[in-house]
Amino acid sequence: MKNAAFGCAAVAALFVLVVMFSIWGSYNRLVTLDESINNAWAQVENQLKRRSDLIPNLVETVKGYVKHEREIFEEVARARSRLGGARTVEDKISASNSLEGALARLLMIVERYPDLKANEQFTGLRYELAGTENRIATERRRYNEMVRRYNQHIRRFPGRFYAAVFGFKEKPYFEATEEEKKLPEVKF
Repeated sequence: MKNAAFGCAAVAALFVLVVMFSIWGSYNRLVTLDESINNAWAQVENQLKRRSDLIPNLVETVKGYVKHEREIFEEVARARSRLGGARTVEDKISASNSLEGALARLLMIVERYPDLKANEQFTGLRYELAGTENRIATERRRYNEMVRRYNQHIRRFPGRFYAAVFGFKEKPYFEATEEEKKLPEVKF
């Protein structure tokens, strides 16, 4: 009888340990995935900052050639300011998408000015901006991959249970807006 009670206690203790390690492991996995997303987002922000720093130089260079295209410069400035003032990930994604649209329109205007395209300073800035856009695309992809892994984990069982218990919520993807999906209209 004494051995049976000891055996039951040992099984119960083993069960409790397995449950505790399961909870511990699941919690740590959620934290690791969440931090991976935070890191990936920080890399996106680094590249967004780089683009934001390049834009005033690009705009000033273009302004010298294109004095009458004031509307696009104002749009770029508003979009850049909106990105600088964004606080949440969702707001930053939206502001970044607006800025990309404004930059695309700015670069379309440049096509109308052959002298500007030949300008060394403009060419260098354009290449730096294009490189930054590629970096942003790469970091967006990495961020979205981490978000996918995290969101999958918290939507599956038992991750769904642990996410609810510990307050982990789904993260937003960095997606293109409907406006960005449209082909730009080039007018000459």
